[in-house]
This record gives sequence, C-alpha cells and structure tokens, in this order.
Amino acid sequence: MKISIACDHGGLALKEAVMAHLEALGHQVLDFGTGSTDSCDYVDFAAPAARAVGEGLCPRGIVICTTGIGVSITANKIKGVRCALLTDTMCARLTRQHNDTNMMALGAGVVGEKLALEIVDTWLTTEFEGGRHARRVEKLMALEG
Repeated sequence: MKISIACDHGGLALKEAVMAHLEALGHQVLDFGTGSTDSCDYVDFAAPAARAVGEGLCPRGIVICTTGIGVSITANKIKGVRCALLTDTMCARLTRQHNDTNMMALGAGVVGEKLALEIVDTWLTTEFEGGRHARRVEKLMALEG
C-alpha cells in the first residue's frame, strides 16, 4: 500500500521508525517531511501528506508531532480526510471498523516506539465494517459541503 507520512521536529525520530517498519512490511512510503529536528510548523508538512490522501494519491496517511493534536487537526481540515489521533490499539481497531479512517496521527511524546508500531499495524490491518457505520461515515463526509 502507498502511505503518506509527515511530521514536525518533535515527531522526527518516531516518523523514521514508522517509515522503516512500513517499508520492511513492503509498503511504499511517500515522505512529506520534515527531515530535521530544527523547529518548524507542523502544518507545513501535515497538510501536504493529508492532501495526498484526500486527493487519492495515497489510500492512507500517518502524521506525527509531539502530541499528535496539531497534525490531526491539520489533516482533518483537508477534504476527504478522516484522521484519528491514536494512543492505543483498541481505538486503532475501532476507528477503522466504525469510522473508516484514512489517516492516523501519533504523538511522539505520548506513545513510545513499540506501542506506536503496534497501533500502526492494527490500524493498517483492520477493515471497515460498513453496514450501519457506512451510513454514519456518509453523513460525516457530507458535512464537508
């Protein structure tokens, strides 16, 4: 699967670990930066990664900052994106099953590398259940206008 990924300076180390993990699993990763620990604005990197998902270039995307909050808000501003800030595997599973999320956000200062990789794996391998959830996702997406 082609996966977009981005981070700010606070998420760089975790982004590099997630990228290596995804590539080892055979995924193609499209990196939107940053590649530095120099202070930067998360919006400058999370928005292009989210656009890649919203425009259909990548079916899924991952954004990372220190808390995951700023990048998740940014991603959700992009048409076609449903991004969830994840801190555990249960929410990773449920947000795919019930919300059909196409992006996830991680907080590098909130979850460690091992847990982050478990969250990523759960999120990537869980299918959308459809059914009553499809109706809800359709209503949610209609809010974009």
